Amino acid sequence: MELKVKGTIQTIGEIQTIGTGEKSFQKLYFTIDTGEQYDSMVAFEVFSQDKVEQFLKWNKVGDAVTVKFNIKTREYNGQYYTTLSYWRCEKDSSQTPEEKAVPVEDENDLPF
Repeated sequence: MELKVKGTIQTIGEIQTIGTGEKSFQKLYFTIDTGEQYDSMVAFEVFSQDKVEQFLKWNKVGDAVTVKFNIKTREYNGQYYTTLSYWRCEKDSSQTPEEKAVPVEDENDLPF
């Protein structure tokens, strides 16, 4: 099942390093605003150093994006914790400026 939501990136949190040595990992959280009237903010977790680096390389606050994600739930001491786990973030093509056409030189404009 593919879950996705469209919105504008509102915040990108700090990178969190958890653990030490070879058993350490990185994660960060970011939020988007879907533009809905109620409950328009959605928070996602980016987990692993590779995904964190890739996300930060291509995304910034204010970008209109479509986020693809999974829902993960964990149980701890009888409590359940749910996370929206990011796996892909695509720029909204309607917000991307169109490529400018390269002007074609007039054939009659030759100096000889």
